[in-house]
Amino acid sequence: MPSRTVALVTLGCTRNEVDSEELAGRLEAGGWTLVDDAADADVAVVNTCGFVASAKKDSIDVLLEASTLKDDPTARTQAVVAVGCLAERYGTQLADALPEADAVLGFDSYADMSRQLQAVLAGERPVSHVPRDRRTLLPLSPSARQAAAGTVAVLPGHDVVHAAPAAAQAPDLPEGVAPASGPRVLRRRLDGRPWAPLKIASGCDRRCTFCAIPSFRGAFLSRPPQDVLAEARWLADQGVREVFLVSENSTSYGKDLGDVRALERLLPQLAAVDGIDRVRVSYLQPAEMRPGLLDVMTGTPGVVPYFDLSFQHASPAVLRRMRRFGGCDEFLELVGRVRERVPDAGIRSNVIVGFPGETEDDVAELERFLTGARLDVVGVFGYSDEDGTEAEGLGEKLPDDEIARRVSRLTDLVEQLTAQRAQDRVGDLVEVLVEHRADDGDPRESADLVGRALHQGPDVDGTTRLRVGGASVGSAPEVGHVVRAEVVAAEGVDLVARPLTDGSQGRS
Repeated sequence: MPSRTVALVTLGCTRNEVDSEELAGRLEAGGWTLVDDAADADVAVVNTCGFVASAKKDSIDVLLEASTLKDDPTARTQAVVAVGCLAERYGTQLADALPEADAVLGFDSYADMSRQLQAVLAGERPVSHVPRDRRTLLPLSPSARQAAAGTVAVLPGHDVVHAAPAAAQAPDLPEGVAPASGPRVLRRRLDGRPWAPLKIASGCDRRCTFCAIPSFRGAFLSRPPQDVLAEARWLADQGVREVFLVSENSTSYGKDLGDVRALERLLPQLAAVDGIDRVRVSYLQPAEMRPGLLDVMTGTPGVVPYFDLSFQHASPAVLRRMRRFGGCDEFLELVGRVRERVPDAGIRSNVIVGFPGETEDDVAELERFLTGARLDVVGVFGYSDEDGTEAEGLGEKLPDDEIARRVSRLTDLVEQLTAQRAQDRVGDLVEVLVEHRADDGDPRESADLVGRALHQGPDVDGTTRLRVGGASVGSAPEVGHVVRAEVVAAEGVDLVARPLTDGSQGRS
């Protein structure tokens, strides 16, 4: 067949990045050539985000922009296809509203994506995905889900082809897509970063009133530990030094495997994978932070003491309306337990302000928590109605201008608190994973490098800039190296550090 090219454009969270790399692996195995630029591709596949209004708008804007390439005589692009959460959530509605997209395909199309794209290039318009509540695809009982998984629901980012006993049925995957022996990972890396997200579960069983994710991502389902470990080994072979465990709710990992302590058992095994220097966990529920898990995350070499805790608010009254648990005092106690074990542990969270019924006293309680917790990073989001959620039907909605005022008020407080938290790290010794060389500066005079310390998660938690100058320029560390350095300054949540030479001293 003539060469066919495809570009994958990924929007949204790290879970979507895993899904895109699975699609890339499937498409390359199907004979497609992957290219970086949509203008160089026969088909541009946009992996959309459907979480909140701003993310939906970004996804539609990218789809529209990609569609203009079809009329550009300098571009190769013949078709634009929407996949991902927005396509899954809205399906036919999105297709009707966006005729510029040549196809809108849901998760069920992922296993057959190569044929779907061939049909699009042949001039066909595949039937658009019809949305459904994906929670209904798996049994209500978590213990019954593993047997049904893979037979009744497509689970993006979960697929591993087991070579035995059905080796003859395994696809002939190109070099770089899967290990030569053992379980074959259906994934193709789309970047050369020294870290990579690794999906440990999909879906969610929580019923937060503001969140629509369970309806289009489905019920909670853990990946078997052997599959997670196989993918971690493959990532290490690809040059990855830090794996970032992602899911909708990592603290629930294993409940459908009959082992609520499965994550505690898995983390040391991942940290022992040859080539992996760091294992970082994301999406932790405060109400599910068991003492044993806290001990493993703070006491296992190679497991990063990093806590991405989904607090969302601190007022018990607001949290109950969100259908969540806890409050300011319980959350402060949890933060205290983390820092009792590791004083410089990284702790981050997101909060929602302006939720229906939120009072000034509730906002003050949230401020009390943030001031007392001194988190490293906090994302502040204003409440907005999400289609199909319980909160959409709640009364006592706040005016948009009042929500904006509260967002501004909390954002100002958070910026002060997180900047002070970063400033307190000046003089500390940190271990920085080098990710890339700084774009600015004269490379003959300096070799400033950008990476992340242990308390900094990927993309949204700030960076650490390593100042390398003078005679050290020629021997600057390479991307993927872990460098011990002393923090010399803070710029907001970002740090500036000086790599240590033998004999250098710093505050540990």
